[in-house]
Amino acid sequence: MDKRLRCDELKNRVMSAQEAAKLFEDDMVVGTSGFTPAGYPKAVPLALADRVKNGEDIGITLITGASVGPELDGALSESGVIKRRYPYQTNSSCRNSINNSEINYSDMHLSHTPQWVKYGFFGKIDIALVEAVAITEEGYIIPSTSIGNSNVFIECADKVIIEINTSQPIELEGIHDVYNVEVPPNRKPIPLVKANDKIGTPYIMCNKDKIAAIVYTDIKDKTRPVAPIDSVSEKMAKNLIGFLEKEVEANRLPKNLLPLQSGVGSVANAILGGLVESEFEDLVVYSEVIQDSVIDLIERGKVKFASGTSLTISPERLDNFYMNFSKYKDKLILRPQEISNSPEVARRLGVIAINTAIEVDIYGNVNSTNIMGSRMMNGIGGSGDFARNGYLTIFTTESIAKNGNISSIVPMVSHHDHTEHDVMVIVTEQGVADLRGLSPKERAEEIIKNCAHPNYKDALYDYFNRACDGKYKHTPHILEESLSWHEKFLNDGSMIK
Repeated sequence: MDKRLRCDELKNRVMSAQEAAKLFEDDMVVGTSGFTPAGYPKAVPLALADRVKNGEDIGITLITGASVGPELDGALSESGVIKRRYPYQTNSSCRNSINNSEINYSDMHLSHTPQWVKYGFFGKIDIALVEAVAITEEGYIIPSTSIGNSNVFIECADKVIIEINTSQPIELEGIHDVYNVEVPPNRKPIPLVKANDKIGTPYIMCNKDKIAAIVYTDIKDKTRPVAPIDSVSEKMAKNLIGFLEKEVEANRLPKNLLPLQSGVGSVANAILGGLVESEFEDLVVYSEVIQDSVIDLIERGKVKFASGTSLTISPERLDNFYMNFSKYKDKLILRPQEISNSPEVARRLGVIAINTAIEVDIYGNVNSTNIMGSRMMNGIGGSGDFARNGYLTIFTTESIAKNGNISSIVPMVSHHDHTEHDVMVIVTEQGVADLRGLSPKERAEEIIKNCAHPNYKDALYDYFNRACDGKYKHTPHILEESLSWHEKFLNDGSMIK
């Protein structure tokens, strides 16, 4: 184990997960590693959940980088340990507890979270619980498959608990680039001008005196499977690629585009993966999550470099990826999320932001978080960080949902995450709506014509035309009808023409 724990001074702090779990007390604020189930702590959260299952009363505020795996969000929500949660989640048990109001959840822009921790907006961070592949001779921490907010939690926490995960390859050492952002009035520009710039250290600095426990574990990341690319995703990818090709023809993009950012999940993965068969080459990725499609693009020689804060490879590909990691190592870099999601850097690099919507309204507003305006799915994640600051802001969605029973294009979104002021382009399997420079009424016509499903176009045109007969013409709405649109679809489909 010496190659994993190289600091002799810290060897007497090695203990079991059960012993480390005893350091947690009721009402603590806990920050953990992890970003889209990669690099999150596993053994200690399971042991903490067992304490509560055995009758102890412990409730914590949990702050992570983004979503984490079942050993953390799942085990702690099922046992009732989590009382408050930030900033993003995807676990079904955690989501159910949020929607049942058992967990107080505040959905946040991911770039805001590390700032709020540093500013003290969450209060004091009692414990930072982070996963690592190793600890250096100096006591510095080498993260595993994600960085997220680990560096900020370690900086701000009273105590640090480290899980050294031996299932994570030691070869990950060297791909991290940890750069600290100061708080105002001492904040300086982030000196990153190209996606492959290295501006920090390959480890997280840590005061050895704060390290209260070191736990060895070999539990693998529980990453999520990626659904096969279906015909709908293929059509969306084709429409997106066609749009980008036209931008190149119009000299609004270079031939190798600008750095690409993509949301997470099967749809986002499939759409980005569509670039594999495109004519684009020498691409660069500057995103949050490096997932399967990025690896495919690297293997095909399409992507020359990818920067993110997390390596989230699907379970069926994870072992092979680790076995062949040397092929990718010089093409990958992981950064803290206050760098990967930095609005400053996204604006400077000219990122092409491609994210997924739950629904889009005819004026270009996007809902990416709440079903029917009330039921939280996952959260806004990093989409807002990039949408407001990208060179191009693109949202993708299938034009229909629930097996065609509802339209994803609606008169008014049931919840606003991205307003018409930030949304430039909508892509569905039906086509592309380029909204740049258009008035609200022009946007409506463009979206209905190009993006709505044929089954719903007549209903949407009917709504829009009747709204235009009203008193106010700039952004025409029939409020009482737009608010009931979703319910009518779900109940009887009566608005389908």
